[in-house]
Amino acid sequence: MLFGRRDGTARRPWRISAKLLIISSVVTVIGFSAICVNVMLDMRRGEEALARQTLENLATTIEADIGRNIEIYDLSLRAVAGNMLLPEIWTVSKPIRQLILFDHATTARHFGAIQVFDSEGKLTIDASTLDPLPENRSDEDYFRVHRDNPNAGLFISRPMLFRGAYAIVLSRRVSDQDGGFLGVVAGSIRYGYFHELFERLTLDPEDVITVLKRDRTIMMRRPFDLDVIGRNLGQRPDWKADNLKAGGTYSGQGPVDATPRLYARSSGSGPLFVVAGKPLTAVFALWKTEAIRIGAVVLTLILFVLGSTLVLAREMRRRAEAENKLEEMATTDALTGLRNRRKFDQVIDVEWRRAMRQQTPLALLMIDADHFKAYNDTYGHQAGDQVLVGIAICISDSVSRAGDCAARYGGEEFAVLLPNVAAEDAFKVAEKIRTKVQGWSDDGAMSTVSCGVASLIPTAGMDWSVLVTAADKALYAAKAGGRNQSVVANLPKLSLVA
Repeated sequence: MLFGRRDGTARRPWRISAKLLIISSVVTVIGFSAICVNVMLDMRRGEEALARQTLENLATTIEADIGRNIEIYDLSLRAVAGNMLLPEIWTVSKPIRQLILFDHATTARHFGAIQVFDSEGKLTIDASTLDPLPENRSDEDYFRVHRDNPNAGLFISRPMLFRGAYAIVLSRRVSDQDGGFLGVVAGSIRYGYFHELFERLTLDPEDVITVLKRDRTIMMRRPFDLDVIGRNLGQRPDWKADNLKAGGTYSGQGPVDATPRLYARSSGSGPLFVVAGKPLTAVFALWKTEAIRIGAVVLTLILFVLGSTLVLAREMRRRAEAENKLEEMATTDALTGLRNRRKFDQVIDVEWRRAMRQQTPLALLMIDADHFKAYNDTYGHQAGDQVLVGIAICISDSVSRAGDCAARYGGEEFAVLLPNVAAEDAFKVAEKIRTKVQGWSDDGAMSTVSCGVASLIPTAGMDWSVLVTAADKALYAAKAGGRNQSVVANLPKLSLVA
């Protein structure tokens, strides 16, 4: 179907090609996939941020609880160390001395009894009894540290067996007025405190909580493992302190086991700090489920879109091929294979306007078979059709440019449109066609052709019918001059030259 334009020419309706449809679908699928991937990555980052925040809060809460208990117990140690300097402490009875020293001492189920050791490491006072058994702790780290370093402050020992229970020992130095070493006051926090603290938390089996000293000695770990307790991570060259700074997080394999985890470290400044870890598989478990579900839906949609696109593209190709065949049938002469009159009118209208814009010549050949009616009556219609086919072949062989248009104008008359060709060159083409037809004749039995040639440069206000009329008059002049010849119209006066 043809639609008219304002300038009078006909054009095809706009159609989406199968290739354009496929490209558009692929681009749409890629864009949609990119959006989905970006959304899933945002979901993953959200899950990681939520897990990081939860672990940070957990580590901070545990550190606060441990720090508060250590601080309370340290206050008791300070009180005992201070009371040891009272002059009357050794002059009163043992019950009164116990009351003076340990009246403000903190007592709890997991806190061990406070003990006082003299400068030689001998046990002199025990909060749990008035008559302590002989005991010497001069070889223990917590005793040597205070003996050798007056500024040690609160010292927390490595995990150890203390008075029959696994515990950490907290100790302080007892100094005289001049700073001389008088001994050590020590107490313990049993590991039952840590177990009870961790049991109150709702944790997954693979979740990890580690309590460490500032020198990165592992004081406690959940899940509990005696082979890990007391290990100093500072002695591992493959694990650096910068991997997990205070208040920071780390994702990957930790220093204790090979399970990849997300770790968060507390940001407090106490003597102990806490690291909470959660396996990455658990962190992203929900995200992975959602990603698989969304990915499956998206993949299904992609396959559906691509499949539908391929089906539509195939149908569009078939339709385009059918339309092209129909168009070719509608614009092609069935007998000769040349363009028909309808197509010729469309082409000459377009070329006329182009020549007018570009001010280039446009040539037209009008060709007619000589004595065709007599030949047709003598030899029959089939023989006449063969003559027309032969003439069409000679025309096609002589006109080879892409822009040229050879058409069956009507009956035994043909037209050849030659864009950008002057009259002299158009005459040569006409003679070439006439000579071919004459040479193709069989002993003169076949009809010859006469040619009318016209060429001009269109001007504003001029219609292409002027060119057709001029070529047609030139054709009549050729026939009147004896046929089997070519005549050029002398435009614009249209005088004829043989």
